[in-house]
Amino acid sequence: MTYATTIVVILAAGLTAQLIAARARIPAIIVLIATGLILGPITGFLSVPGGNTEVSALISLGVAVVLFEGAMDLRFGEVERVGKGIRRLTIFGPPVAMVLGSLAAHYVGGLEWPVACVLGALLVVTGPTVIIPLLRQARLNQESAALLKWEGIINDPIGVLLALLTLQYFLIVDAEIAPDLGDIAQAIGVASVVVTLVGAVLTAVVLGSLAGFGIGTVFRRGWLPNHLKSPLLLVLVLVVYSVSDIVVHESGLLAVTLMGIILGNMNLAERDRLLDFKEGISVAILSALFIIIPAQLELSQLLLIDWRIVAFVVVLMFVVRPLTIALVTIKSPIRWQDRVLLGWIAPRGIVAAATAGVFGPELIEAGYEDGDVFLPTVFLVIIVTVIAHGFSIGWLSRKLGLSTGPPNGLLIVGASPFSVSLARAVAKLKVSVLVTDISYQRLQPLRMASVPVYFGEVLSEDAEREMSKRSLSYMLCASDNDYYNALVSRSLGPDFGYHRTFQLPPQSESADEDKQLTFQRRGSYAFNGTWDYFDLNDRVASGWSIHTTKITEGFGWDAWQQRQAERGVDWMLVGQVSPVEGLRLYANDQTFEPEAGSTLLFFAPDHSKRERAAEREAATGAQRVVKPADGGASSSAPSSQE
Repeated sequence: MTYATTIVVILAAGLTAQLIAARARIPAIIVLIATGLILGPITGFLSVPGGNTEVSALISLGVAVVLFEGAMDLRFGEVERVGKGIRRLTIFGPPVAMVLGSLAAHYVGGLEWPVACVLGALLVVTGPTVIIPLLRQARLNQESAALLKWEGIINDPIGVLLALLTLQYFLIVDAEIAPDLGDIAQAIGVASVVVTLVGAVLTAVVLGSLAGFGIGTVFRRGWLPNHLKSPLLLVLVLVVYSVSDIVVHESGLLAVTLMGIILGNMNLAERDRLLDFKEGISVAILSALFIIIPAQLELSQLLLIDWRIVAFVVVLMFVVRPLTIALVTIKSPIRWQDRVLLGWIAPRGIVAAATAGVFGPELIEAGYEDGDVFLPTVFLVIIVTVIAHGFSIGWLSRKLGLSTGPPNGLLIVGASPFSVSLARAVAKLKVSVLVTDISYQRLQPLRMASVPVYFGEVLSEDAEREMSKRSLSYMLCASDNDYYNALVSRSLGPDFGYHRTFQLPPQSESADEDKQLTFQRRGSYAFNGTWDYFDLNDRVASGWSIHTTKITEGFGWDAWQQRQAERGVDWMLVGQVSPVEGLRLYANDQTFEPEAGSTLLFFAPDHSKRERAAEREAATGAQRVVKPADGGASSSAPSSQE
């Protein structure tokens, strides 16, 4: 195949694997690695052109972009809440994990010391490219998610640097490589490691900080047109990585990580747009890398895995990781539930795979016999940890009370009589609900009804933490400000999904479609798409409320409608709560037909109030005015006395 055809095949295969994983709700890395193995060593269909050096260099550039994108999502506000835990995991965790992992690789895996130590250092990484999708899948609370996310992103460049320093040390002091140096070799090796470590840290800090603050300042002052900001940032990431790596080998990942953290915390107006751009590129890069790297393996390498390597992987998961977390969190403020979760969840990802693809050949060239099994061992660790942790994180987090569970709830922005009625009805159906408002007085009726509320700005970081504790799947913006509803819909729409983001129709809108608020700047209009804030609340004042009824096989949706008055005039469909799909809200552009077994939510007059009103009208109408024949003063008398 030509270079162009190979690239197309890799991208198509990678994104197809992503789609399959998304539909099957399994970690994408599993399908990607399986696809790479099938296309590469198993069938021989895909052959990546170029030598190992060229391919490894391209892989490293892709990893740099992925790590930068993850680092931009790290917020200093998370450190304020779980800072001590993060410091323990990122300062003490790597050396402890390296020592324990090296011991296990040598005594359990049977690897010679140099290979075992390099492997133990590399497996310090915990794969943010795998962790972050798993966090979304498990719906962890923000504190627990922050611990795993920070550990994964910060420890990745640290693990790579430790592996490099370890390899460098053994290349100098190994007797077979430098037989005439003796004790001098050890001193040279230690000095070389110290110099490299100091140089790598200084280079990364200087370049990463200058690039982060520099490009952030340029963005803030508007020195660049908007259409150049994202592409320029992408190129700058590659430049910083390459320059840092030229100055000190393998310091580039640490530099772009620091650059991403600085830029992500500079409060840039473009932050979300830049993150969206980087996330799209990262998905494509990851899809390609997890096809390319396993495709480079040869079948003979996979056959080198024996029972001792398998035993090492087991010990790594069930002994090394839990013991590492137990040691580094002694007398720490981390909750025991988080310690249990951290002690189990540690999947490895693209950084481990890419670095193993570079160091494996170097170990072989250095003459180490076990260098051949280095890369297959890392891939076995990746596959086993991703499968085990990917399928267990949801169950374990729910058992530990760290997860909100499957999304099934409603966020209502704006308290009003209609919001109160809807929130009460949803809460009675055992569906999670949260009502937010900046007015304490408007929230009072909900407090009295024991409905969860949030007093404050829904777009604040504090509100984001509060919402993360609840299983919310739909959002209804129902304040009396149409443009605020639109703002919140577009701001939080990516989190809920735009198909689950609704707002009340505007109070007045131009008949000219070109002058209306475009759909790209608002949420879907809720319910029948015509009743606005005042229409709904006026009806509540006249006796309307949210009602529920059960739809059954014998009394279905069509039969229920036939027994009702005119739809859109005398009642309005709000949504349903299904035993399978949970809560669903209705809108003209998000239609559905209520299914058997679900509970219907509809807005209609309160029957008891309507009956009392009818009685009062009947009582009033039962009296008539009786005019005397002499034209005197009028008097009224009950009709029964006529």
